[in-house]
Amino acid sequence: MLQGPATPFFARLADTLLEQGHKVCKVNFCAGDTLFRTKATSVAFNRPLDEWDSFLGELLELHDIDRVLLFGDCRPLHMQAIAQLKQRSIPFFVYEEGYFRPNWITLEAGGTNAFSDLPRDPAWYIKQAKGVPVYADGNTVGGSLKIRAGQDMAYHLANITNALRFPHYRTHRPHGSHIEYLGWARRFPLLPWHERQAQHNFEQIQAHRRSFYLFPLQLDADYQIKVHSRFDGISQAITEVMQSFASHAAHNSVLIIKNHPLDTGLINYRSHIRQLATQLGLGMRVVFIDGGHLPTLLHHCTGVITINSTVGLSALYHGRPTIALGRSIYDLPGLCFQGPLNDFWEKGQPPAKKLFRAFRNTVIHRTQLNGGYYNARGIELAIAGSVQRLTQQEPLTETGASYTGVPSWEG
Repeated sequence: MLQGPATPFFARLADTLLEQGHKVCKVNFCAGDTLFRTKATSVAFNRPLDEWDSFLGELLELHDIDRVLLFGDCRPLHMQAIAQLKQRSIPFFVYEEGYFRPNWITLEAGGTNAFSDLPRDPAWYIKQAKGVPVYADGNTVGGSLKIRAGQDMAYHLANITNALRFPHYRTHRPHGSHIEYLGWARRFPLLPWHERQAQHNFEQIQAHRRSFYLFPLQLDADYQIKVHSRFDGISQAITEVMQSFASHAAHNSVLIIKNHPLDTGLINYRSHIRQLATQLGLGMRVVFIDGGHLPTLLHHCTGVITINSTVGLSALYHGRPTIALGRSIYDLPGLCFQGPLNDFWEKGQPPAKKLFRAFRNTVIHRTQLNGGYYNARGIELAIAGSVQRLTQQEPLTETGASYTGVPSWEG
């Protein structure tokens, strides 16, 4: 096991695999990684970063490693590891947040998101769907922002000792945790007011019977942006979308730009949007909201513009015309608009229902586990699915979650 999420998930998974007779070795890169203790063999990588390749090679041979688990395949240390694993033909399995949230997590062989081996051929999904179950929404995982925040804070508090224990460690995040916490501390007290304002803006648009497009923002530091898109950051994407909207969307339509719920507030998107709207003569046709009920917005919008967020999958679930500006597994003909953004405003079409059903069932069957990382119930489900998936002779060809039924979108 390499680096996992900042929760007890990897530690508990390691202990469960040990109990079933498997050998497990966990690599710790920082003090936070040691916080969640496991009975598995643990080794510390506290050498200079340029020694990581040789350290990993020695570890693979010493313990006769035959598969590797990691959370996120874009972290620099993980990308280096993946390159060596491919050279050695050692299988690796990537955990990530679920494609179909909130009750699913991703466990995929060989890479996730744009690194996924899932085909980009719609006909393949139609064919595959004939042999997989019909998946509903999975067992409810639940969760608590307080639990998640507490685990994150404990993880980063432990990292205060890195200077002594892991002097060469560098976080994959662009800002130190103390800077992010200051941003959240400034933003979160205002969220109830922003939520009411978002609801008011939505009601006003509905009252005037104006069509609107939805552009949900992603996190600026997300590897989905840094690795799997052509944008330097979210501000650049906002500029491109607003310029296209000003020139090519119907004059009576509105563009709602919705902030990400976990945004740190370190970038002032509201100011950027306000200034750009003035320059483009958009006036009140662009609305920035820092809240709002996403399913309601998706249900009523004319179309959705995304880079490669999983909100794009929610938009397809709601039957909304969708365009993906970055690389994503769901950017398929028949699901997402395949033309340029300038044409989307007038020519976007809803996704093909049969194709989306086939796509959803196949992707869940091959890559998703019913569970979560951030509370006891979610971790329990995720471990059960992981063990079943990873201990198969050909892992990740069958699902680790057995909950099936008539999906709500078949109504």
